Amino acid sequence: MMSYEAYMSQVIQPMRDELTRNGFQELRTAEEVEQTLPNAKGLTLVVVNSVCGCAAGLARPAVVHSLKHENRPDNIYTVFAGQDKEATAKAREYFEGYPPSSPSFAIMKDGKIMTMIERHQIENNDLQTIANLLTNAYDTYK
Repeated sequence: MMSYEAYMSQVIQPMRDELTRNGFQELRTAEEVEQTLPNAKGLTLVVVNSVCGCAAGLARPAVVHSLKHENRPDNIYTVFAGQDKEATAKAREYFEGYPPSSPSFAIMKDGKIMTMIERHQIENNDLQTIANLLTNAYDTYK
């Protein structure tokens, strides 16, 4: 019989792949987050990925679409809430002033949080509106 962890790993792999095949680097441990986020130069986008329907139907497609914008982040990373728990918790330490939210998008500049696009802004909007929230943030903080 397959373990729960093995089953979940198999189920969520396509959710990970949707971002990594579009250039996102997964940060899967707290150490990777610590080595990466505070030292990232320029504009950084961190996707807090999730298994929920709004991540699949809205967040991931919108963020991939947003990368076609002329002003795009210098660095694109992802952590997976509920799966890579330590990495996600560590990443959230850098999102000062924002409550945990997944899915969500953190916009950082030179290792500091600039803004977040939180779940409540994702789940009640359409794909183009979410992509516009992202591209407006890229333009504002680039």
